[in-house]
Amino acid sequence: MSSPSVALDVVCLCADWCGTCREYASVFEALQQAAPQHRYRWIDIEDESELVGDVDVETFPTLMLARAGDVLFAGPVLPRLGDVQRLLEVQTTALVSGSRGVDLAAAGMPVDQVEAFKALARRLAA
Repeated sequence: MSSPSVALDVVCLCADWCGTCREYASVFEALQQAAPQHRYRWIDIEDESELVGDVDVETFPTLMLARAGDVLFAGPVLPRLGDVQRLLEVQTTALVSGSRGVDLAAAGMPVDQVEAFKALARRLAA
């Protein structure tokens, strides 16, 4: 099954000291090869703390999917290519059908973090 052609911002928030993040780097690279229509950004939260702003990453790696500054997904992911490919497929299919991403606040994310992720998505889209 192929994903609809929708370009998303696929952002991985990691830290250099995190072993799981280092493991995820190759998965993220493979994802870029498998779905080149998206825009990818690997952000080390310590090296690029000004860009990250008030986003509080509690679990690494954290992935954010956004489109035109709107956050569709933000949360931790396991370093498995199939899981991330499926997440991208679900989000792009939802966008093509007119649906929006998950309501992060309704899903339990604190409101200040929802706003922080939205701010990051807008900075990256600018």
